[in-house]
Amino acid sequence: MATIRIPTLLRAHTNGQSEIAARGDTVLHLLRDAATQYRGLNTQLFDEHGRVRGFVNLFVNDEDIRMHDGLETRIRETDVIEVLPAIAGGSGARATR
Repeated sequence: MATIRIPTLLRAHTNGQSEIAARGDTVLHLLRDAATQYRGLNTQLFDEHGRVRGFVNLFVNDEDIRMHDGLETRIRETDVIEVLPAIAGGSGARATR
């Protein structure tokens, strides 16, 4: 099983775990397995059509999957996948010049 690192924002959906194990031979299969194990992840990772949400950035062993085969990037049991949702916003403070 490969390891998926869960960001703090999503840990409420994994019983507070920062890492979970999942099965799959591609990034997409791995995410689907994780969403099956932890139902709360399903709506966080996938839209109503079952596609990975556009704001979810994924890395395999610190490499952006967009530089490889995207969601079809092959996974080995020793791989570590990081899920990094893009979060809009900021501190609300205006920069001074």
